Amino acid sequence: MKTPDLMDPMRMPGKTAAPAGAALPLAIDNLQAGYGRHRILHGVTAAALRPGTVTALLGPNGSGKSTLLKALGGLARVSGGRILLGGTDLARQPPAERARHIVYMPQALPRPVHLTVFESVVIAAHAGDRSRRTGAELERIARLLRHLGIDALAGRHLDELSGGQRQLAGLAQALARRPRVLLLDEPLSALDLNYQFHVMQLLRRETREHGLVTVVVLHDLDSALRHADHALLLRHGRILADGAPHDVISPATLAEAYGVRGRVDGHREGSPHVHVEGLVHDRFAVEEV
Repeated sequence: MKTPDLMDPMRMPGKTAAPAGAALPLAIDNLQAGYGRHRILHGVTAAALRPGTVTALLGPNGSGKSTLLKALGGLARVSGGRILLGGTDLARQPPAERARHIVYMPQALPRPVHLTVFESVVIAAHAGDRSRRTGAELERIARLLRHLGIDALAGRHLDELSGGQRQLAGLAQALARRPRVLLLDEPLSALDLNYQFHVMQLLRRETREHGLVTVVVLHDLDSALRHADHALLLRHGRILADGAPHDVISPATLAEAYGVRGRVDGHREGSPHVHVEGLVHDRFAVEEV
């Protein structure tokens, strides 16, 4: 799917109307956010994240990745700046209105209820509106489960599943809602290598086909290099690098953000890989001092 040639929302004054279901870019302008009086994000600004693209949110532990994702989803207090979807500032919208456009999937899923996987996805898609549960819509959900490779789990109850299986069911619930913006906090953490690759391929396909803006927190830099269109690298609550993954992940940023000496191999072969050669400094030793 070709990314639409849209104007930069940073230059759009006020609120602009958009057709229902239109694909819109997401931009972050001088965002400041945190919890209570503790500020985590210090003026985060990122160029427009285009519809149809997957953005990898990278950085060491404690850099602000999850806080940025929660701020975008309305789950962390925003004390300054803007979150622009098209020309609309989501930071100033009521939670219910923001939820119409954005779906957030946390790393730690809520305690499972005694619903089947299929029932949970149907409910997530329509929030209890039975009038929209047509035959065509139920087939769409069945097809989504097949694409995710969990159609065999459709009749199983959520509280009977493994952690990885529940994470895949949670991803199905998120995609079924057809959001404009999809926010995923470490969706690969409970998955084996086969499913990690499969899920990232699926996310790219769904993002392109439906014009989503997908932002995913990743610790696996190789997955970001292979599957993401764009990357944001955070350090100490600020953007350290913003751009194509192969530009953002470099020996210089590996040293500055992660404190390691490394290189990125394999661009020409099409399978880039981060090779860590050693430590610039021992983070634990520094913290003990």
